[in-house]
Amino acid sequence: MVLKKKDSRLEKAGVAGYNKPKRTPDHPKKSHVVVAKEGDKTKTIRFGEQGASTAGAPKQGESEVMKKKRASFKSRHGKNIAKGKMSAAYWADRVKW
Repeated sequence: MVLKKKDSRLEKAGVAGYNKPKRTPDHPKKSHVVVAKEGDKTKTIRFGEQGASTAGAPKQGESEVMKKKRASFKSRHGKNIAKGKMSAAYWADRVKW
């Protein structure tokens, strides 16, 4: 029987598993952390502005200003979002915008 050793990055980041983002309220600058894994590559990524007023999916009755902010983010970071799980923009788009 072969026991697999748990990746120390998961424990250090305090996340439940690979590709499972977690809020980091005590971090001075970044609002979330994730240990991203794609194939055999693993990377710890901190993303999101601490204290930003955008979070989650568009809300019913969302203001036009917020709709424009959301569209601007997606437009501005489109190339980086398309890079996939190994980019901070992908996770920020998925979790915060």
